Amino acid sequence: MALVRAFAPWLAVLAVVLLLDALRLGTLAAVVSVAWLVWCVWSWVRPARRPRRD
Repeated sequence: MALVRAFAPWLAVLAVVLLLDALRLGTLAAVVSVAWLVWCVWSWVRPARRPRRD
């Protein structure tokens, strides 16, 4: 079940992109794809949040 939960966002984005492509909204599908890619890369490379030391 954890594996399905891990891939759920990826499958949801894929479904949205395929739906937009089927509706002949290829430009919007491309924008969604690129936005998802940018979010994934940002979430992988962002620095870890460290607790503040006061």
